Amino acid sequence: MDHWYSSVTMDDEFEKLVIRMNPPRVTVDNTSSRTATLIKVDSANKRGSLLEVVQVLTDMDLIIRRAYISSDGEWFMDVFHVTDQHGNKLSEDGVSERIQQSLGPRGRSFRSLRRSVGVQAAPEHTTIELTGRDRPGLLSEVFAVLTDLKCNVVAAEVWTHNSRMASVVYITSEATGLPIDDPDTLAKIKKLLLYVLKGNRDKQGANTAVSVGSTHKERRLHQMMYADRDYDMNDTESGSSDRCKPLVTVDNCSDKGYTVVNLRCPDRPKLLFDTVCTLTDMQYVVYHATVIAESPEAYQEYYMRHMDGNPISSEAERQRVINCLEAAIKRRTSEGMSLELCCEDRVGLLSDATRIFRENGLSVTRAEVTTRGSQAANVFYVIDSSGNPVKSETIEAVRKEIGLTILRVKDEAYSKSPPQVSGKFSLGNLFRTRSEKFLYNLGLIKSCS
Repeated sequence: MDHWYSSVTMDDEFEKLVIRMNPPRVTVDNTSSRTATLIKVDSANKRGSLLEVVQVLTDMDLIIRRAYISSDGEWFMDVFHVTDQHGNKLSEDGVSERIQQSLGPRGRSFRSLRRSVGVQAAPEHTTIELTGRDRPGLLSEVFAVLTDLKCNVVAAEVWTHNSRMASVVYITSEATGLPIDDPDTLAKIKKLLLYVLKGNRDKQGANTAVSVGSTHKERRLHQMMYADRDYDMNDTESGSSDRCKPLVTVDNCSDKGYTVVNLRCPDRPKLLFDTVCTLTDMQYVVYHATVIAESPEAYQEYYMRHMDGNPISSEAERQRVINCLEAAIKRRTSEGMSLELCCEDRVGLLSDATRIFRENGLSVTRAEVTTRGSQAANVFYVIDSSGNPVKSETIEAVRKEIGLTILRVKDEAYSKSPPQVSGKFSLGNLFRTRSEKFLYNLGLIKSCS
């Protein structure tokens, strides 16, 4: 064991030395293409290089229209055709420096990420990671517990797929605004959230174990759902149709010793990150790749091998790669109507909003919670509790209850003009009867009368 540890340490130190001697070189070319900016990255090759570059571009909110990737040997060279969110070429100065800083020795390596799930303390917040069986009202119950434990949710992301749910929630103490690091408080949070997650039906098991170490939110969500085996379930459980199913093929190129993966599906932001992240976490190394995403449909082709240097060797492994890539694409697919909640942030806002959703028969399929200064900017994707599209009258009823100027419909297809109202509106304590009964069952309050 000691020999293995020292060997790994020496390998890591040697790799760091090579990277310091050969830092990534980034060039930004705004002249070669009429429609996109070309970003070229070349450096000494290391495991995870491709994912690291794709993540940096994704975190900068760049849209990757084309990509050509080659890393067969000790060097990798990637070329990305990118635009901004509006389809324009990049004009911002310092793009090269920002990318180079992110990829350099000081940049955060993905290899340091942990694969456990739980509650962890970070400099600005405490991170809670949850997985469990999805059901209507689950998110409302999670936020209710956190509110009654005097936790303020500053950010969160929630994904659902194949009847499973994974979420990463960032919280601070309501009293101090600081991370929560008291062991007794963290233990209570874990215990009560586990009670909520398990419910009466979660045969597969919920998870709230403790973890330490840095984390990237979206990669953790992929890792958590992968560990939860959401890819290993029948799509009919989540109401998916063959019409929107990605087309994934996996074949071996025997003369070159590669496995060739071809993928075709509707294009969307962060698609390349989702697929590269999945292949990396499944311990595959991409040697060559071509990506084209200049139309409503995206096309990706990967030449890869397992970390041990071998191509896929069995039908079971081939099918598993197909299932996992399909799941990675669908996890972020926005099923349902998109609602945007924007208002002054306050403790309990999410608990109140999601409870109103639940009481009106809405189920949240995905959520993005952010706080910018004192303002909350939250997006929820909702369907009705039966898995069907939400009726417009239900949406209007919810908006009237929360506030017509606070909750807005983002879907372009939803063309109904909302009536205008004047004055301020607060969610406040619109409902306590049902919530008190729920919190009483958790032992958070002494009486529900």
